Amino acid sequence: MGGRKVPVLKTDEEAEAFLMQDLSDLDFSQFKRHHFEFEKKEAQVNLRVPEGLLEAVKDRARLKGIPYTRYIRLLMERDIAAK
Repeated sequence: MGGRKVPVLKTDEEAEAFLMQDLSDLDFSQFKRHHFEFEKKEAQVNLRVPEGLLEAVKDRARLKGIPYTRYIRLLMERDIAAK
């Protein structure tokens, strides 16, 4: 698809003006899926892990573009959902 790219929008006003135009010719392949979290987090986990493991988790989370704590929670949720 050879549509146009979304420009970098630096202000809310720029974003609002951009959204007011016809967006039907955008290249939607540039967008990434984003998971919004609405469930309240009430419990806290504190555990000790080898530094190498934590660094590997942080690297993997960085590649996915999310904070490492969210990545750990995502792994837990996926494991539970798979059972």
